[in-house]
Amino acid sequence: MKESGAPLCHTCGEQVGHDANGDLFVACHECNYHICKSCFEYEIKEGRKVCLRCGSPYDENLLDDVEKKGSGNQSTMASHLNNSQDVGIHARHISSVSTVDSEMNDEYGNPIWKNRVESWKDKKNKKKKSNTKPETEPAQVPPEQQMEDKPSAEASEPLSIVYPIPRNKLTPYRAVIIMRLIILGLFFHYRITNPVDSAFGLWLTSVICEIWFAFSWVLDQFPKWNPVNRETFIERLSARYEREGEPSQLAAVDFFVSTVDPLKEPPLITANTVLSILAVDYPVDKVSCYVSDDGAAMLTFESLVETAEFARKWVPFCKKFSIEPRAPEFYFSQKIDYLKDKVQPSFVKERRAMKRDYEEYKVRVNALVAKAQKTPDEGWTMQDGTPWPGNNTRDHPGMIQVFLGNTGARDIEGNELPRLVYVSREKRPGYQHHKKAGAENALVRVSAVLTNSPYILNLDCDHYVNNSKAVREAMCILMDPQVGRDVCYVQFPQRFDGIDRSDRYANRNIVFFDVNMKGLDGIQGPMYVGTGCVFNRQALYGYGPPSMPRLRKGKESSSCFSCCCPTKKKPAQDPAEVYRDAKREDLNAAIFNLTEIDNYDEYERSMLISQLSFEKTFGLSSVFIESTLMENGGVPESANSSTLIKEAIHVIGCGFEEKTEWGKEIGWIYGSVTEDILSGFKMHCRGWRSIYCMPVRPAFKGSAPINLSDRLHQVLRWALGSVEIFFSRHCPFWYGYGGGRLKWLQRLAYINTIVYPFTSLPLIAYCTIPAVCLLTGKFIIPTLSNLASMLFLGLFISIIVTAVLELRWSGVSIEDLWRNEQFWVIGGVSAHLFAVFQGFLKMLAGIDTNFTVTAKAADDTEFGELYMVKWTTLLIPPTTLLIINIVGVVAGFSDALNKGYEAWGPLFGKVFFAFWVILHLYPFLKGLMGRQNRTPTIVVLWSVLLASVFSLVWVKINPFVNKVDNTLAGETCISIDC
Repeated sequence: MKESGAPLCHTCGEQVGHDANGDLFVACHECNYHICKSCFEYEIKEGRKVCLRCGSPYDENLLDDVEKKGSGNQSTMASHLNNSQDVGIHARHISSVSTVDSEMNDEYGNPIWKNRVESWKDKKNKKKKSNTKPETEPAQVPPEQQMEDKPSAEASEPLSIVYPIPRNKLTPYRAVIIMRLIILGLFFHYRITNPVDSAFGLWLTSVICEIWFAFSWVLDQFPKWNPVNRETFIERLSARYEREGEPSQLAAVDFFVSTVDPLKEPPLITANTVLSILAVDYPVDKVSCYVSDDGAAMLTFESLVETAEFARKWVPFCKKFSIEPRAPEFYFSQKIDYLKDKVQPSFVKERRAMKRDYEEYKVRVNALVAKAQKTPDEGWTMQDGTPWPGNNTRDHPGMIQVFLGNTGARDIEGNELPRLVYVSREKRPGYQHHKKAGAENALVRVSAVLTNSPYILNLDCDHYVNNSKAVREAMCILMDPQVGRDVCYVQFPQRFDGIDRSDRYANRNIVFFDVNMKGLDGIQGPMYVGTGCVFNRQALYGYGPPSMPRLRKGKESSSCFSCCCPTKKKPAQDPAEVYRDAKREDLNAAIFNLTEIDNYDEYERSMLISQLSFEKTFGLSSVFIESTLMENGGVPESANSSTLIKEAIHVIGCGFEEKTEWGKEIGWIYGSVTEDILSGFKMHCRGWRSIYCMPVRPAFKGSAPINLSDRLHQVLRWALGSVEIFFSRHCPFWYGYGGGRLKWLQRLAYINTIVYPFTSLPLIAYCTIPAVCLLTGKFIIPTLSNLASMLFLGLFISIIVTAVLELRWSGVSIEDLWRNEQFWVIGGVSAHLFAVFQGFLKMLAGIDTNFTVTAKAADDTEFGELYMVKWTTLLIPPTTLLIINIVGVVAGFSDALNKGYEAWGPLFGKVFFAFWVILHLYPFLKGLMGRQNRTPTIVVLWSVLLASVFSLVWVKINPFVNKVDNTLAGETCISIDC
């Protein structure tokens, strides 16, 4: 908690202060960037005379004052430093850590709420006394201490910087986008004013599809208008927060790892993720790892016991030799020279011993997996003979087990290890558990009670830490006073192992992570993608960012309203109602802005933090509610560990979230299978921004399905989540306008994430049109004039040039771009289409349809899964499109051969159109055929059947061809003697 409502310096985190006239000190009048006098003077002395935010030159009068002040004698400067109470904080650039003022008073750990109000009174009284304290002779500060307090050059530098894309790359890119937009307008003017009467239905269908494609392109393109690059400086982070001989001032981090079914998510993979977390290059007392077992499997628990024991050997080995990555499975499987940069003579011997220990550990875990294949009739029992509480996975109590940590086992060298906590939340019939989002929210509450780190990093169980300094990379942003205060999360790109070299099904998503996300980073920040993300805990609690516009107290607001009616300011409201913000599109509903609490007197504060008000939001746990008020995290020093464990069990109860704001306004948001997009969207709507961090060495790596059917099934789930958001109250089309905090380009990006599945409808129609044109001899475009030909040529050139310039500034390869385009079509005509229909069924009839995937045999070779063919209904539509287009090409050439030379000209456009579809579906065809053409018979059967039926019906109906006059036909046939 801060002691005043004055703005805070973005550099040191302290109050900005006032100038000589008593007004608020403002260094930059262009953007009103908050910086205090001390930091401003330091910036000037270092030669930086422009604003850190907007780059505008500082006021010359302020510069002159600083220069005059600097020209004074040395004794005057020393006296000024001695009189300053904040010199130590400004010199070190370290924010003070707040502590809990209240203490527990009963065995359940309930805090005395009045103590917090009393502590505010004490703070205020102390502040008054300090302000009225008579001036005394300043104490003499030794010169050595003055030298130590002065900020070093490295410690005072920003921890991260933004590199805008060079203008010689970005300006042509923007110019081509505008040019393409103009050409599109001319193109649609031509298409609409030149209908094809002989095939009006085909023409109208194609125009509607093209308009939708243009709309989708606008949604995708313009959020990439201002891409940026970032660079972090972990050396400066250490210089600022890890001074030699002093305790580390780095913020603590809670890691979340989620798993459900150990038979589908192998325990060894989860164990490697946990081991890579325990071995990160970060102070051990600042790291806690929480593993959520949402399947309450004894196999997961026992494998975690083995993992904790192996970590005692693995963690010191990693830190001693600085190995990367620190997941043993992936470290030992690297095909590189592991002796590179290693100089310790004992490394080879210890590495061999560690590899042997890891293989023995793997055997023990594999034995547990083999044992778990068949569940005993009486259920599982633990080593002490008691039944496993999670034998019924749908009806079991909450379970928590703490491994390692400051009170647990130490490593083989006697050093402390990070805390490892096993969590399985309570489940009972009749309760909604909300899958992964519910499990993550349970971890938020457990971690708040046990460790309450100010930052949270969540990982999927198959995403390990590939860069041991990844947490430091994130802290360069979150702990940077210049940028970190308003950052809700730092998102890292997803990188993957085990993907085929050609990335046939675009598993790496390079275009999204290296192009789209960089574009969003230049607006309000990247979207949350579900893993590899470091959160500000306060943002998850629904609090607004500290820089949110401040609201005046009652009397001030009233007087302001009476004097400034033309500005249309709202009259004063009750403080609780103001911070509930329910009248502004439910933004910050029932949530309070922490920086505002100190603006009220004691009575108003007690009303704001009344226990009843908080319980309606956060649930019935005084310990947890107390933790939400601590901006810098931490737990009370007087807390008893057994009491905290009891409270942690309480907060993961299945009924804890009943009638609270969990999943609605705080934590991971419920209502979609893609809870990641929804949760990030809510934070951006509250005014937070996010940051995209791309270190040279990828921070995290995971596994991705390289099999065609599995990949389509994954895309189906993502698309279904987007459709669910589209039909929910959180749809970006209409949600989040009340506060005006979501930027328009950011809104366009979120709209794009929820409407892209609907592109499947025009896409499948557009991919069918070439075959129809070849089979009927008609076309969607009339005979082109010279002007129309130039227009079409200009459109194609603008599309190509846009892609080339995008590759130029992003560094993405043309192969990655082409693979992305291909899978956009493959996924659009299969998974996205099914997601739209499933979304409509779920919305209208409440029917939840699942598409199951059944595996067939695969080759036991490298990338053998790539050639595995699994039956799924998602394969039918693209296979049908391939067949009818191939048949159409054959029919078109046959017709041209019969009609002669004049038929070849019109054929070219139709065949080009059909080949466009076939080339985009080629990876699908390649995957469908497998390595030895082992295509499931049912796929070919259904596809050929549908294509044949479609062709026969088409020939019979012939809808787009002008009907022949039956009277003329009859007169022609009269003379024929049958």
